[in-house]
This record gives sequence, C-alpha cells and structure tokens, in this order.
Amino acid sequence: MSLKAKLARKFVYAVFPDVRKYTTLKPAFENSPDSPEGLLVPEVVALHGKPGIHILKMALVLPYLLGTAYYGRRCVTSVRKDPGKGRKTAPQKFFKELESYAKSLGVLKVGYTKLTPELVFSNRTVLFDNAIVLIGEMRKKEIAKAPSVRAGIEVWRTYYRLTRAAYRIAEFLRERGYNAQPDPAVGGSTNFPLLAQKAGLGHIGKHGLLITSENGPSVRIGAVYTDLELPYTDERVWEYEWIPHFCDRCNACVRACPAQAIYITPKRENGREVHIDYKKCAVVFSRTLGCSVCVKECTFTKGSYGKIKGAYEKMTKKEKELGK
Repeated sequence: MSLKAKLARKFVYAVFPDVRKYTTLKPAFENSPDSPEGLLVPEVVALHGKPGIHILKMALVLPYLLGTAYYGRRCVTSVRKDPGKGRKTAPQKFFKELESYAKSLGVLKVGYTKLTPELVFSNRTVLFDNAIVLIGEMRKKEIAKAPSVRAGIEVWRTYYRLTRAAYRIAEFLRERGYNAQPDPAVGGSTNFPLLAQKAGLGHIGKHGLLITSENGPSVRIGAVYTDLELPYTDERVWEYEWIPHFCDRCNACVRACPAQAIYITPKRENGREVHIDYKKCAVVFSRTLGCSVCVKECTFTKGSYGKIKGAYEKMTKKEKELGK
C-alpha cells in the first residue's frame, strides 16, 4: 500500500472508526471473503481523485463536509448507548411514528429488509441483521446544474442531512428500548444500492445508482441496523424489474459520463455486477465536488416515472405483437 493510501485510510478511520471498539455485542455476520472491500466516499476521493486546483472549491461545501464527518463519527460511537438486550417487537403504529419522524428529518422514503452476509462489505461490521433503509432526496433543480458548484453543494447537503437523520433515528429507537446501529450515507457497511433494491425502494440502473419512482436516481441512501423485527417491504421488488431492460435500450448515462466510467455491459466480479469504474469516476467527482452528470442525464431524472413506464410497456407490447 502506498504512503498516500496509508495516510488516507488512517484519516478516514480516525473519523469513521471500527464500530467494534464501542460495543461488546457480537456482529450479526462473519465478514464474507467474497464481498468487496467497502470504501467511504472521502476515501475513494483521497485515493483515486485528482482535484488539482479544484480543491479550493472544497471550502464551499466545508460546512456540509464537517457536519457529515461529525454525525458520521457519532453514528459509529453511539452504539455504546444500545441497551444490549433490547426489545425485539413493536406494534404497527410504532413504524408509522418512526416513518413520520424520518420524514420530519428530511427522509424521502423508508424501507425495511433482512440483511444477508453478501451485502456486507468484507472490511465492515454489522451488529444486527435487520435494516431500516433511508432514501434522501437530492433536489433536481440543483442537480440539473451538474457538473457545477451548485450541484456539488446539493450532493454534500444530502449526504449531511441523511447521515444526521440516520443518527437521530437510531436515537429514536434507543430511547424506546431498541438496539440500533446507524450507518452514514457517505459510505456505509453494506452495499447501499443493493440494500435499497432488496427493500423494494427501487432498482439499480446502468449507472449503478438506485432508481426510485419518487425521484429517479436523484437520491442518496443511508441505513439503520437493528434486531427489532421489521415489517419487510421486499415484496415490492418485482415492481421495478423492468428498469434494467429499459436501461439496456437507453444508455443516456453511458454516453454522458465525462469520465467514461460507466460500463455499457456491467462486469462480473466475484459473482457481483459492477456498473462503473470507480477509479475513473473519482477523478471527475473530486474536481466537481460530486459530478452527478449521470444523475442529471438519466431519463428517470428528466421525466415522470409513471409516464416512462407506461411508454416502455406500450412499446414492448407492440414489439411482441410484431414478433420482434
């Protein structure tokens, strides 16, 4: 490992330390050797980004960067406040209260799913096997300016708000006797797009981002893990299964990517689909505070989800009738 890599990793883990330092609870899973290594967004940028003189722009998002780091660290260290032998069940009205509270924190949507070991990164620790998945909205009006300072500020504003929301939702759970491990939106212990897809909140598009019916891919994802039994939303997954087929015809993000980092055909690595070359992506990301061109140019950002789905179904139905 290079000196740059060592210094970047040392800094990142000083801000986002290993959760096992703050709890005596055993992890829900053994780390899977088949899972990829998880990298936080600041870590990817530090290791593979090339901001050059553009690093001066970082001052414009500094309040959100510092806020994200502050709540990101609190997400990790707060597990020492878990009750340990926490309550395991809750009435349905509790989840209504939780979702209402999440929305008051700026969360667009909440989903629930059961974790599996392959979703956990090989270098991360998850204490509980139930996941409350949080979707945070990036305002399309700002993302439409990408790549620009305004779009970059919106990216980091969303990271901050969602990381803070994960922390506060975990506190909400603990105050009511439940264990919780909040996972910061800036890069978590699990593969967030796959986790959100499993929770029935959308489907991963060709750009590797979650496409939602509410806001297309103009979202960020966070999570809170718990041993509280959850009302899983996995059954909604089938509603979005048409999206990859649409993406194969569209490819707008592939053509628009300034880093040429999106694969026209996803690659397979250790049995997983890989959609982008994150090292190429990091270069442009670091120069623009968050790039987001793929989000901006995605058909699901520009149009209505319902209208896109209706037009696609109409087109495929006509093709079947013509025998194509």
